[in-house]
Amino acid sequence: MVLTVLVAVGWRPLLSGDGAVAVRLHAYAVRNPEATAAVRVLSDLVWDPWTMRVLAVAACVWLWRRRRGELALRVAAATVAAALVNQGMKSLMGRERPEWPDPVDSASYAAYPSGHAATAAAVCLMLLWLLLRRVPRAPAWAVAAAAVLAAVSVLGVGFTRVFLGVHWTSDVLGGWALGAGLAALAITVPLRVRRTAPAEDGRRELSGRT
Repeated sequence: MVLTVLVAVGWRPLLSGDGAVAVRLHAYAVRNPEATAAVRVLSDLVWDPWTMRVLAVAACVWLWRRRRGELALRVAAATVAAALVNQGMKSLMGRERPEWPDPVDSASYAAYPSGHAATAAAVCLMLLWLLLRRVPRAPAWAVAAAAVLAAVSVLGVGFTRVFLGVHWTSDVLGGWALGAGLAALAITVPLRVRRTAPAEDGRRELSGRT
């Protein structure tokens, strides 16, 4: 991923852009404690990674009880991979989080990529895919509403992390790319090998003897 390389080498234009956005949003957050408190609720409760994981678990249980184990496995794989790969990348990158003399929130461990952004992207995309797959005749308004809700959640959680001064903008972009990529893999990668029909096996065996 190009963004990851740019972050790793400390590309100056990227760092400058990150810094400019962070400074402006942090100044607003400090001047508006009421807005900051509301954003913290969204970031720490509504769009928290554990909230997203609970939604994913609920979807997996629903699918499993309806004997759709393969779909449940895909959702679980994307969700677990988002957590594991994110932590691995954080460990490798070791990027420092923004530091402020007057912080409005705090977070631990490395900054890149954002775990909130990665988890939200992976889970929301998987749930939206499930809706389109399991309810192909859903009304257009329902699909549109689900898509808007997913977009607001993914974009919103990314904004909250930068607004609260615990991530750089590129951390969020990297998290979105990671979550979306893992969701795409979970959707497209085959989970089982197609078996050959018995008749076809017989024909192949006969042809091998002649």
